[in-house]
Amino acid sequence: MQYATRGACALKVNGKSRLLIADDHQIICDGLRALLASDPKLEVVGQAGNGHEALRCVATLNVDVVIMDLSMPQTNGVEAIANIKRRFPETKIIVLTFHKAGEYVRAALDAGAVGYVLKDDGHDELLIALRSSLSGQTFLSPGICQEVVAGYLRGRQGVGPRSWEILSRREREVIKLIAEGYRNREIAEHLSLSPKTVEKHRASAMKKLELHNTAGITAYAIENGLTVR
Repeated sequence: MQYATRGACALKVNGKSRLLIADDHQIICDGLRALLASDPKLEVVGQAGNGHEALRCVATLNVDVVIMDLSMPQTNGVEAIANIKRRFPETKIIVLTFHKAGEYVRAALDAGAVGYVLKDDGHDELLIALRSSLSGQTFLSPGICQEVVAGYLRGRQGVGPRSWEILSRREREVIKLIAEGYRNREIAEHLSLSPKTVEKHRASAMKKLELHNTAGITAYAIENGLTVR
């Protein structure tokens, strides 16, 4: 059986549900291929080491489901999910990650993922997630359901959306560019600022919005329609 490796895509048609693995760790990809080979209804047809490659492979292959890591070089998983869903809305995307924090879960689901599985889950959870996605359902790992429920309850207790209006113009520009995948150095060049000034605006905006990491920024931007796709 031929697989598409990083930087290359191959096409194989046999009627099975066609899967793409997007993860920059080869040992993870090898393990997933071995696991998924046990199901006669599934076939891994591609592998990508970053979000850009994942998008290229989805554009080239007739992919039904992408199994997507969130922490990858060049383009992170959340941005890759949003980009793939924008161009190929019928493609199902399942996140497979170590990240349990609610910010990551919310960002992935807001971007268009239909499943969220943890890498320390059993293999049954991934197979259930795959079958659920192919039947039009959503699957969340039992390990992160508590985070999702806690976030919902915080919302019920009156923690409303954080206002974009409390940010300065520069803070808005910085947050928007971070959510679109730019790094501090690139933002500094784009806005004609020093990297230290960018970091200052970033820290200030995150404090005002009560965000704690890049995933939280991305989730906030997607929720409020701030990113350019």
